[in-house]
Amino acid sequence: MATLRVPQVVPSPADDCDQLRKAFVGLGTDEKTIISILAHRNATERRRIRETYHEKYGEDLFVSLKKEISGDFERAVTLWTLDPAERDAILANEAAKKWHPGNLVLVEITCSRSAGELFATRKAYHARFKRSLEEDVAAHTKGDFRKLLVPLVNSYRYEGPEVNIKLAKSEAKTLHKAISEKSYSHEEIIRILSTRSKAQLIATFNHYNDEFGKFISKDLKHDSKDEFLAALRAVIRSIVYPERYFEKVLRNAIAGLGTDENALSRVITTRAEVDLKEIEAAYAKRNSKSLDAAIAKDTSGDYEAFLLELL
Repeated sequence: MATLRVPQVVPSPADDCDQLRKAFVGLGTDEKTIISILAHRNATERRRIRETYHEKYGEDLFVSLKKEISGDFERAVTLWTLDPAERDAILANEAAKKWHPGNLVLVEITCSRSAGELFATRKAYHARFKRSLEEDVAAHTKGDFRKLLVPLVNSYRYEGPEVNIKLAKSEAKTLHKAISEKSYSHEEIIRILSTRSKAQLIATFNHYNDEFGKFISKDLKHDSKDEFLAALRAVIRSIVYPERYFEKVLRNAIAGLGTDENALSRVITTRAEVDLKEIEAAYAKRNSKSLDAAIAKDTSGDYEAFLLELL
């Protein structure tokens, strides 16, 4: 379930734009107004605000925001205000250009979104960057990661509930054989993980557990420092248990010295309209404290206020 809260009576885009403009002009910036409006509008309403703002004032809303706010606050507000497909396209582009084996953002985007959402992201990528996401992923990744990520980017999974039990049993054995032989980048592993529906994969993983006495992700922990195995575990978790995957991303972003604000902003802004309540529950169960309390402890100022409003 989403955490986003929208007023029962939503002001018109023109009224919202007038209030935002007032927040920008004069001495100082009224950050509270920016938060009170943008943090409480859904994707369609935010798009209409952007369109209306440009029509009324002849300037892109993002240009105005960049003049008035900065740092982690500006990054989070910008990510949130973007259309979801455009936002994912930008995140995917950043991940591809700065790719390294430990960067799982491309796995996250390709495996936790629906087939339609991923297709929309690829279209948005074309429009914004004048090339394909597949092209950039292939250009910036290497070896086994390229073998895995390019099919994931191209994926268009069936989303119905139907399951082929015979196929699930067969592919559970195929996966176990390849993993037992430590052929982690075997073409059959990649084919199964990048093409099968969520329902089919769950059936396959259940048969794997029943037949071999261990969940597949446990068998993929042979070497905890192997970054390709970590990517395979992330694929499985973000498809089957996205709330657990994102809980771990948040936990790692907050834990220890320092905070990974990029990861924190990415998860909150991309999941607030999707399943952030489930992620919050998973975080509380795993860490014995609430997510909002953890974020409040590790962030401050307008950035903290904005994230907590989305929560």
